[in-house]
Amino acid sequence: MPVFIDSKAPDHPLTRGEAGNRSRALLDRARAMPNCMNVGLINNMPDSALISTERQLFDLLNASAGRMLVRLRLYTLPMIPRNDWGRQYMCRHYFELDDLWGRDLDGIIVTGTEPRASHLAEEPYWGVLGKVIDWAKDHTISSVWSCLAVHGAVLYLDGIDRRQLGNKCIGIFKHTRALDHPLMQEAPAQLRIPHSRWNEIREEALVPKGYNVLTRSTDAGVDMFIKQQKNSLFVFFQGHPEYDTHSLLGEYRRDIGRFLRHEIEFYPTMPKGYFDDHAEQLLKIFQKRALLDRRGELLASFPTERVAANLKNSWHAEAKCIYRNWIRYISDRKSRRPRSVTAIRNSCTVDSASELGLSIMKLSRSIRSSSYH
Repeated sequence: MPVFIDSKAPDHPLTRGEAGNRSRALLDRARAMPNCMNVGLINNMPDSALISTERQLFDLLNASAGRMLVRLRLYTLPMIPRNDWGRQYMCRHYFELDDLWGRDLDGIIVTGTEPRASHLAEEPYWGVLGKVIDWAKDHTISSVWSCLAVHGAVLYLDGIDRRQLGNKCIGIFKHTRALDHPLMQEAPAQLRIPHSRWNEIREEALVPKGYNVLTRSTDAGVDMFIKQQKNSLFVFFQGHPEYDTHSLLGEYRRDIGRFLRHEIEFYPTMPKGYFDDHAEQLLKIFQKRALLDRRGELLASFPTERVAANLKNSWHAEAKCIYRNWIRYISDRKSRRPRSVTAIRNSCTVDSASELGLSIMKLSRSIRSSSYH
């Protein structure tokens, strides 16, 4: 079944074309379906990653939802630095947070952004992030916090500060399942998950504060951990299960560009467990050239296509399993809630629900074939 993008404007990149027209026509009808899940995406990624993050999470939810309908409503934190294009894109497609405060959503997904201040509590959006955290406790069944949003949330909730790493943690790391939990159902004993970060939250800081660690890695530390916050199960990922095949390559190339332009002083760490031997050799050759001839123009000769040719997504199955369990977790708890008279009155009849289901099955095929890249 498809994920429906609930955007302010009808021309969101994920709902363009014939499939998008039918998606919008079915969206209002799908809202009344008892099994329609309402999820907010609070996308705080920098402008360069806004659309790719939407697509990654759209694709992952679409692959994980099964027969569940997911309505994905778009938000962002104000005061995230944006260029003109980013501000216009947000204004056109994203709802203001004032729309969020008066809603109950089944779940939210909150992404991180690049830090600007030396301490998270000094970031300009810190007060609003705290308001989102407090809202999520009462108004969601579960919430997902990713990357920098993880570090902000545990600092706000329990005063746990992140620790800076000596080298960037970047690559595909094997994690061991540490605890049996509904979110880990059918997950393998070892999971591969992408990471890309300069900081970490350590297990010894989390456990005394009541957090339960679900996955950990010898090389990357804690990845997935949880804590119940009033009505909502907070789920934290220090890694990026939503990443697509080429995400880490794009980040590595971006950081190399920063080095060549003298924006950072050290050559970036090569992602671990990601490239094959041939790709690593090509990248080491380029690194030698970059160290000898450090100028921005050299980035044009970075061997992107040759390196990308043999990249494989070794983590998608595990990511799909985790998000499928998250959707099931929310659905199970949502089904236990007593339905209001209004909800019953507005729900579809058996015939109309069946008709909508057939329409959505056809639409799902169209969306899969027309998703933008």
